[in-house]
Amino acid sequence: MTAEKKSFETFTFLGMALDPIHVGTGGTRLGRVDNTIVRDPVTKIPKIPGSSLVGVMRAYVAMKKENETPNRQIDDKPKPYYPDCAGQGGGDSGHCGKSDCPVCTVFGFAKDNGGRFAGLAGFSDIHVLLFPVASQLGPQWITSPMALRQTGITEFSELGDLPEQEVIYCKTGEEGGVQSSLNLGWLFLPVKTDWQQLNNIIQKINEFGIPNYIVSRLGVVSDKLLVHIVNSNLEVRTSVSIDPTTGSAREGALFTYEALPRGTVLVWEITCRNPKHFKINGQQVTAVDSPDKVRDVVAEAYPYLEHLGIGGMGSRGMGRLRVLNPKGLGEVDTSEKEGS
Repeated sequence: MTAEKKSFETFTFLGMALDPIHVGTGGTRLGRVDNTIVRDPVTKIPKIPGSSLVGVMRAYVAMKKENETPNRQIDDKPKPYYPDCAGQGGGDSGHCGKSDCPVCTVFGFAKDNGGRFAGLAGFSDIHVLLFPVASQLGPQWITSPMALRQTGITEFSELGDLPEQEVIYCKTGEEGGVQSSLNLGWLFLPVKTDWQQLNNIIQKINEFGIPNYIVSRLGVVSDKLLVHIVNSNLEVRTSVSIDPTTGSAREGALFTYEALPRGTVLVWEITCRNPKHFKINGQQVTAVDSPDKVRDVVAEAYPYLEHLGIGGMGSRGMGRLRVLNPKGLGEVDTSEKEGS
């Protein structure tokens, strides 16, 4: 099928947390931590909702377009990409809704005076692919068959499940011998080294743009065990509100919050629809002309994502996320891989 006739194309992206990432559930909860992060309702593994990603990406793309085209005008009136097309405002200060606007066409819009468009880019939730855990050998990155299947690579669909009380690991000990056991946080597990598919997994994820120092410390556990490892090794911080009148801690305002730790490797998908199949107010979309161009517009937000971040607690050193393959899975630039 030609690119012009293709209805959509899905791109898989990987990112690494440069800081802890906190996307909260809203409000406080009774339990070990006051402010918890969002979890998948079935697996109970933390995730970042696609709704959190799309709003941030839209704002960052609008910032980029505003830097490129300041003082934009529509109908002889100022209409900046940011904040207007970022959706921060209503009425005359809202979305422009033009078929030649890359922000409104890719991310969608809804105008107060009528007219709306769902957008050409659809964002999945962001899931954990490789999770960093402290061990006696230093940090290790742990995954499972369930997490690997989320990359969309068909070879991983046949992995099946693994023994619940073992970790698949290939790193040798300091004396050159094979590691016989490995602790992952508070868990102490025997090591299995004769799993034939481990080398295939390493070869595949090495193509994703993941740094070599992570790939060389890869461990694979069962799906059931990964849930416990992740939830037992989240970063938990304690903060307190400051009383502005005294400049000291406000009594009774101590709270704790959790976050995905620095170094977590995440995976998500973006489905890009073909602009040639859509019209806005009877006009053909002209801002982009193919699913690849839709992806490229979204990718303009990635430098901002790396420096301005996603989620909450940004003033407390959280949120920065580096995208490892800006062009999507299968189009990775490996020349700049860290640790190579």
